Amino acid sequence: MKSILPTRAQNFATLVIAVAWLGYLLLAISWAAQSYRNTMKAAEDRVSSSSLVVATHAQWVTEFAGQATRRIADVAQGEQSRYRDIVESVESAVLGLPGSVKVYIVDAAGNTRFSTDPDVKPVDITDRGYFKKLKEGAPDYVSSLLISRLNGEQIFVFSRRLEKDGIFDGTVNLSLSVEIMKPIWDAVDLGGDFAVSFIRDDGQLVARYPKAEKPLDMSGYVLFTRYIKEAPVGTYASEASPLDGVQRIVGFRKVEGTPFVAIAAGDLTLLMHPFWRTVTILAIVTALACLASISAAWRIRSLVRVQEMQSTALAAALDRNQFLLREIHHRVKNNLQSVMSLVRLHLAPGEKSQALTDRIRAMVEVHQLIYQHDSYLAIDAALLVRAVTKSVVSSFGSGVTPQFDLEPAEVSNDRATALALLVNEVLSNSLKYGTVGVEEPELHVSLQSSNDAGYFWLQVKDNGPGFDSATIGRGTGTKLIEGSVRQLDGTFTLSSDNGAVFKAHVRLFD
Repeated sequence: MKSILPTRAQNFATLVIAVAWLGYLLLAISWAAQSYRNTMKAAEDRVSSSSLVVATHAQWVTEFAGQATRRIADVAQGEQSRYRDIVESVESAVLGLPGSVKVYIVDAAGNTRFSTDPDVKPVDITDRGYFKKLKEGAPDYVSSLLISRLNGEQIFVFSRRLEKDGIFDGTVNLSLSVEIMKPIWDAVDLGGDFAVSFIRDDGQLVARYPKAEKPLDMSGYVLFTRYIKEAPVGTYASEASPLDGVQRIVGFRKVEGTPFVAIAAGDLTLLMHPFWRTVTILAIVTALACLASISAAWRIRSLVRVQEMQSTALAAALDRNQFLLREIHHRVKNNLQSVMSLVRLHLAPGEKSQALTDRIRAMVEVHQLIYQHDSYLAIDAALLVRAVTKSVVSSFGSGVTPQFDLEPAEVSNDRATALALLVNEVLSNSLKYGTVGVEEPELHVSLQSSNDAGYFWLQVKDNGPGFDSATIGRGTGTKLIEGSVRQLDGTFTLSSDNGAVFKAHVRLFD
């Protein structure tokens, strides 16, 4: 019976590995989640601090532009002879600023009356917001991102309304190149594909570095539809920038006293590197742990399988030994009974000792095949028939060469002795009576399968004179034939067909 202990051991080992894996997965998930939170917090803090730097510059630019345009407007609305002095003083003030800063004084018709730009030329600005809004009555204005009609450069403009006797008299325009954002970008230095921007509080892009390909209206973007409405300062993760499609973490800040929202947007991939390093470490550790657990499980399974095989083999060996021991006792008992019966038969008057010897030799052939082939349950019936036949022919000293037609078959050891005795008796009769006076005696022995399971046809035929069924006696040989056939659960016939023909239908295996 198969032991249940190996199965229990295997189940326990599987349970232990499963619990260990569950604990490891929970720990790994917790570690990864904490790493993600920490990385996101650090990234958000960094872009938030950077947005403060951008906001400070936005406030400074606004204050500078406001002071400059007010000074020029005050003079422009006074004595015209002082224009050049004021513009020169403005040029001196903006001389150290990065990028190009230019001043334009425009009359009510949009014509340039004076400019610090040496390359100035007549252009129509009446459709520009920084002129139209002031003409319509706004005291000052900050433009969105523009492409200069003078040189194609990206600019944004601070403008202030000029009046004479309460009537619109033109504008003072301060043009700043977007290059002014470069020092801010350098100061922030978030690494990777990051950007800094000024966005007007109505969603219009004013300035950005790296430069935008074109002006952009962001009023319908999530920054203005959600985040600015919720808080004036904050951060969020952008799945795709509306300008270049890059994923970034955005820090935003409304700049008090200005029309600007300051933006510092860090490269999400770069800022999340610490988290991905953690994930990589976890993946490596997980792979190693997985390999180790698989190896351990395989080893445990192999050990359990070996133990199961050993237990099964030991149980089978025990059962087989007990069976073989019973068989030995049973076979010795049967053989002794057979020998006793033979002795009793040979005590009858007229029985010859050679016949007894042949019959015992037939029984010996059975045991010899068992020992030679270690066949304790069954032996080769064809080998047994061939061995007994040759033994009988040799015993009679006959010159007959038997011809065999033997189909491979097995005979159980319980029935082997009966089969051997049957073949011995039939062949002895054929050699005793079927070869007398025959110049070229023949002996044909065949064993063929039957349609009935376990049954075979045994036939012995000679070319002797045959026999007269009326003269067949009830001697020892006949009784042995009948007894052997009966032990083989069979039937037999004797007939004459150019010689004697013995044919039996016997069962060789249960």
